[in-house]
Amino acid sequence: MNRRTATALSAATALTAALALGLTGCSSDDTASAKGAEGKPKLEVSGAFMPQPVMDMAGGFLTIKNDSATADKLLSVTSGLSDDVQIHETKNQKMQQVKFFDIPANGELKLERGGSHIMFMNIKQKPKQGDKVAIELHFEKADPIKVELPVEAPNHNPKQH
Repeated sequence: MNRRTATALSAATALTAALALGLTGCSSDDTASAKGAEGKPKLEVSGAFMPQPVMDMAGGFLTIKNDSATADKLLSVTSGLSDDVQIHETKNQKMQQVKFFDIPANGELKLERGGSHIMFMNIKQKPKQGDKVAIELHFEKADPIKVELPVEAPNHNPKQH
C-alpha cells in the first residue's frame, strides 16, 4: 500500500465514521420528534368521589377522559390513606385485582360502583363525609395526575341521582 492509498483509505474511514455518527444523531432526533409529534395522551379526570368507609377498606370512583389519538393505561394509584391501593374490576359479581386499565384513544375509563374501581386496603384512618382524600394516578404514557376525592355519604351513587 502506498502513501496515497493509505491517505485515501484514512479519509474514507473518517468520512464513514462521521456519516455514521451524523445518521445516529438524526435518528435520535427523529425518534424524539416522532414522540413529541405523537404527544402524550391528554387525560382529564372528573366525577371523583369516595363513599365514607364503614370498614378498614374504601372504594374510589372517577372517570378519566382521553381527548387524544393516543391510548394509555392506568397502571397504579397511590395515596397517603393506604399503603396498599389496588385497582379492581368486577366480573360475575366478584372483585379481582388487575394490573392496569386501558384508556382508549378519544375515549374514557369509568371507575364506578358495581364495576371497575380503586380499592384502598387497610386504610390508616376513616375519612368522614366532607373530607377530601388525595390520590395520584400513574399511567403508562401520561404524567401522573393528582386528584382529590371528596368523601360522600356511604350510600352515595351518582347513577341514582
